[in-house]
Amino acid sequence: MATATTKALRWWFGSPPDTEIMSNMNVKNTRLPGVLLITPPTIFEDFRGSYVELYNEEEYRRNGIDVKFIQDDMSTSTRHVLRGLHGDGHTHKLITCPIGKIYVIVVNNDPSHPQYRQWESFTLSESNRLQVLVPPLHGLGHLVLSDRAVFHYKQSSYYHRESQFTIRWNDPAYGLWWPISAPILSQRDGS
Repeated sequence: MATATTKALRWWFGSPPDTEIMSNMNVKNTRLPGVLLITPPTIFEDFRGSYVELYNEEEYRRNGIDVKFIQDDMSTSTRHVLRGLHGDGHTHKLITCPIGKIYVIVVNNDPSHPQYRQWESFTLSESNRLQVLVPPLHGLGHLVLSDRAVFHYKQSSYYHRESQFTIRWNDPAYGLWWPISAPILSQRDGS
């Protein structure tokens, strides 16, 4: 029996009612334990444009991601804006870039972990549709590479600025590499 989601997808795709819409979700481990690189469950493109299923709790759980997300946020920025690096001790984030292109850095900021201060970078864009799952105690920052970008993230807890840590984007203790040397920063991120 078709679910409401499957029926809606068939309508969107213009598929016959008995057509099965398959999930192509792919989850890859990265060098940082708990940080996952994800291809979302459904990506469809035709002459009308594109459709991307950004999140489906059932599919994510089936693929080992059992996180309850309770808040969605997004930011829009222009070329060379750098936001972050921020994090806290209790929030998972599922990030994506539905419009534009961003360079993302995720940093392990857990002093008790053997990978403390190790980092990994990713490029997320409207072309590759990739997502990154960022666990608690990891800092997250992104730099806009396109003229304009939308950064979307789901969170497993409500935002509390007081509980957040900030890692300076060019802190030499972390040895981070960014594709530009003079980004546009907020006062918080620049100090």
